[in-house]
Amino acid sequence: MKKKSTKKKSTTKENPIDELRAFALTLPEAWEDHPWGESVVKVRKKIFVFLGHDDGTIGFSVKLPDTGLDVLVQPFAEPTGYGLGKSGWVTVRFAPGKHRPLAEMRAWIEESYRAVAPKTLVKQLDAARGD
Repeated sequence: MKKKSTKKKSTTKENPIDELRAFALTLPEAWEDHPWGESVVKVRKKIFVFLGHDDGTIGFSVKLPDTGLDVLVQPFAEPTGYGLGKSGWVTVRFAPGKHRPLAEMRAWIEESYRAVAPKTLVKQLDAARGD
């Protein structure tokens, strides 16, 4: 009689949103909140990334003052609703398995953080990174 393996096989990949949330929370003074039933990450009292509802989809909104126009020409991007698009906010949505590289998505989150965070915290981030 063969012994059954006690190791569990993962049949699904981890949702990139979980990895992006974890990355956002590493930024200075970042913390998670849940207004309107959505998951957001804030720096002090300002939101810098909307992670949306926890429904397994891959989508989020960030403020992109530097790269927003380049991102908006992509088929997965649109100006964020509720008038936020006028202020440089971009919403990206990806079909399962069709998302961008995590490094690129992390860069968008960091750009948003830098756009929203107080200058003292941006300097702290730069010092931590050796910039």
